[in-house]
Amino acid sequence: YHYKGDLWSDSAMLLYEEATQRQWASATDIPWVKVEPLSDDLEMAVCTLCTFLTQVEFIAGDVPGRFLEQVPTDFFESQLFLGTQVMDEARHQDVFRKRIFVNGGGMSDAGFGAVNLLSIDDFTEMTAVLHLFAEGLVQSLFRMGELISQNDAEKRMFRLSAQDESRHLAFGVTHVKYVVENEPWRTEELHHYLDIQERQTTQSQQASLTTNPLTGEALAILAGGGIEKMDDGFKMVLQMRRKQMIEYAHRAKVVGLDRSERMAPELRELLGDVA
Repeated sequence: YHYKGDLWSDSAMLLYEEATQRQWASATDIPWVKVEPLSDDLEMAVCTLCTFLTQVEFIAGDVPGRFLEQVPTDFFESQLFLGTQVMDEARHQDVFRKRIFVNGGGMSDAGFGAVNLLSIDDFTEMTAVLHLFAEGLVQSLFRMGELISQNDAEKRMFRLSAQDESRHLAFGVTHVKYVVENEPWRTEELHHYLDIQERQTTQSQQASLTTNPLTGEALAILAGGGIEKMDDGFKMVLQMRRKQMIEYAHRAKVVGLDRSERMAPELRELLGDVA
C-alpha cells in the first residue's frame, strides 16, 4: 500500500489511545462467582451461543491481523489500531470460552459463521466487509446478549465486548468515509464488496444474520427464558435482526454508500418502513 486512501482512518490514533486505556481481563473483570446452575436447556443455549462467538471472534482477529505487516510506517496509526483490535478479539475468544466451561457445560455444535471473510485480500475491502457490515451485526448481537443474560457475569461479558466492538466499527466507518470522500472513483467498488457480502449472507447458513439455525435457536431459548418459550424468544430475535439491518443501513449512508436501492431483498425486508 502506497497511498493514504488505501488504509487511512482519521480516528485511528484516538481509537488506539482509547483501546489502550480500556483494556480488560476476563480473569479479573468478570464476576464469575455470579454464575449459578441453570436448567439444561438454558445452559446448552448459552454454550451454543458462546461456542459460535468464539469461532466468530477468531475470524475477526485473524482477518485484520493479516494486514499488520502490510501497513507502511508512514501510516503507522492504522497499524497500531489494528494491533489493539487483534488483542480485543483474542480477549473475546478467551471470555466466551471461559463461559462455556465455567458452569459445567462444554463446547457444542454451533455451525459456522463468516468464514468467507478469510479470503479478503484488500485493506479497504476488509474494512467495508468486516467492520462496516459484519462487526456491526456482532455488536447488535452482543447488546442482545447483555439483555438476555442469565447473570451479572454474562451481562458484563457482553457489555465489555460490545464496548470494544464500537471501536472497531468507528475505525471502519471513518476509513471507508475517507475513501469515498477522497477517492470517489472507488465508490462502486465498495458497493460491490457489500453486494457480495449481503448475497453470501442471505444464501448461506448465515441467512439469519451473524448467526445460523443452531445459534438462532439458542438465542430464542435464552430470550424466551426456556425451550418451552422459544416462540416468544424468536420474536425478540427478529427484532434484533431488524435492528442489525437498520444500523447497517445507517452506517453505510453515513459513509456515502446509500444501500437503499441495492441492498439484498431478503435483508431490505427487515428494514420495513425505515427503507
